[in-house]
Amino acid sequence: MRKIAVGIISAMVGGAMLVTGAGAASASTSSSAELRIRDISPNPVVVKAGGETKAYFDIGASRDVRRVELSVAPVEGVHTMSAKSIRDLHNWRYSVAFNDSDPAGKWKATAVAFDRAGKEIAKDDSFFTLVVRKQADTRVSLDADPSKIRKGRHIHFEGALQVKDRRWEGVRGQKVNIYYRQSGSSVWKWVASDYTSWGGKYSAETRAYKSGTFKAVYGGNSKLQDSTSRYDYVRVYR
Repeated sequence: MRKIAVGIISAMVGGAMLVTGAGAASASTSSSAELRIRDISPNPVVVKAGGETKAYFDIGASRDVRRVELSVAPVEGVHTMSAKSIRDLHNWRYSVAFNDSDPAGKWKATAVAFDRAGKEIAKDDSFFTLVVRKQADTRVSLDADPSKIRKGRHIHFEGALQVKDRRWEGVRGQKVNIYYRQSGSSVWKWVASDYTSWGGKYSAETRAYKSGTFKAVYGGNSKLQDSTSRYDYVRVYR
């Protein structure tokens, strides 16, 4: 018989978020009730800075189960959470939203089954990992000009550093380094650097000596992730 699950998450002591579901299941009861957390997806749950990620919990239950309560809590420490709501999911499937204020690390999900009389008849635990990325995503671009140049002349570099905050935006005051790898070599050498201005733009230059590949590298900080540009090849001739 089709079960309709209705869930509500409420705050609990010790950081457990409780989800309860009521289902129109079989009227029969059994002393051998079965309950299992079949899947937690995604696992690990990855939350980016300022963002939110939903985790889905799929629970399998025998026909005599009338209600399921699901709680999730960090394995270590005490963390009290504010009340949250979930979507109306079906077939003992629930979702929990995590954000960057939730504690990273190992979490425990506990499902408890009850019969029509409200008696606990089965229980199951499962573990998952929450990864919280406090640093925002960045990307850096590079354009080396010209792509073909005489030895001894200057190669000019331009690009921009951007941070993802709902949409990509330029970030100023950050140092971008330019590295060079000579053709046939595996070693990268620093050749120039600049600090980004409005719009995240930067510019630099270096003299051309031998053909090779250039890349821009942003080292990141406590709030911004590091990033590396695509490679740009420059041919140098005499």
